[in-house]
Amino acid sequence: MSVTIEESRVDVNGVPVHALRAGPNGGAPLLLLHGAAFSSQTWRELGTLARAAEAGVRVVAVDLPGFGATPEGGGEDRGAFLAALVDALGLDRPVVVAPSMSGAFALPFVLEHGDRCGGFVPVAPAVRASVQERVGEIALPTLVVWGTEDRLRPVAEANAMQRSIPGAELLLLEGARHPAYLDRPDEFHERLFRFVEDVDASRGGR
Repeated sequence: MSVTIEESRVDVNGVPVHALRAGPNGGAPLLLLHGAAFSSQTWRELGTLARAAEAGVRVVAVDLPGFGATPEGGGEDRGAFLAALVDALGLDRPVVVAPSMSGAFALPFVLEHGDRCGGFVPVAPAVRASVQERVGEIALPTLVVWGTEDRLRPVAEANAMQRSIPGAELLLLEGARHPAYLDRPDEFHERLFRFVEDVDASRGGR
């Protein structure tokens, strides 16, 4: 099946955010963020956008401010920025995938604006000290993803995060580095899309 990937821009607090979209409009919503060395194009190149669309998921990958095709800006409150971005994209409580650096956006978002989010998939996320002690307050379906060979964030942090978040699940990708999804894409995609389906089913589908 040929999958159409649409490019668009949405204005968020005066920042034109570049986005890639795929999948049916009525599909379960999925928002893909990215690490500091990557962008929305990473998800296109990895096949995540196409695979999600084929699975019936409505997926959006964005370039965060200062990365890819999105200029810098948006202010210091990154959680509020992400909440405004979700609204601008027209996503109804998406599952948010947050690798590495993007944890600085996603963790404040799920803590302060949890009603805008359906589920959370932190992938060895950056956790600021001011947020670390509040991780246990996350009250969303959560799938923690980590590579067992992560040299930037030891796998012990994955276990600690899972234990801290009530009901959180843990996916350890054997032999994978910090951007674990790059090393084990098939396993990552299979588990991610199953998680998205489970979150969607738990709220009665769409």
